Amino acid sequence: MDSLLRRERASLCATLKAGGPDAPTLCGGWNARQLAAHLVLREGHPAATGMVVRPLFGWTKHTLHSLAATEFGQLVHRIAAGPPWWSPVRLPGVESAVNTIEFFVHHEDLRRAAPSWAPRILAQPDEQELWRLLQRRARLLLRHSPVGVELAAPNANRFVAHHGDPTVTLTGLPSELALYLHGRQAHSLVELTGPASGLTQFEAMTLRI
Repeated sequence: MDSLLRRERASLCATLKAGGPDAPTLCGGWNARQLAAHLVLREGHPAATGMVVRPLFGWTKHTLHSLAATEFGQLVHRIAAGPPWWSPVRLPGVESAVNTIEFFVHHEDLRRAAPSWAPRILAQPDEQELWRLLQRRARLLLRHSPVGVELAAPNANRFVAHHGDPTVTLTGLPSELALYLHGRQAHSLVELTGPASGLTQFEAMTLRI
């Protein structure tokens, strides 16, 4: 059976083709063309280093603009083909670790930007895969949280992603928790519980991919 990453990559490309280059997304004002350019850049261009090395961000921004000028069908084709042979993303285990949640979230960025969006029902093994990967990533995403944060998902153990007092609990499917923690709070189905003071502090924090 194909991995979740491979299926999300293929489905995302199909959604890009169906919506066209001007389709809206949930990515900070980007349309589908700009999102596609971002995906091509991050796994197939040296300028992607500017995403983590701030002094190089100008290079990244310029390259993203240039890629967005590429014919849209070519961009989608490059995403479908996967990372080039020389990309570090192709190292064993790396592609799944860095791209599975990325492609799931960006696929939902396209789907849930539509007014009539509805959540997909993922197979339980796919939810479990997202839960496993999210536990690794959640500590990084929540490292600046002013309060403790616990994640809770159906049929999964609770996971303390950030220690603190007070503590808030985010409850939802792993897929919905992944969206919430990557800044898509308004388009995710997650319940927050905890002391009022903790909820106020947590909801004031900025979360982004």
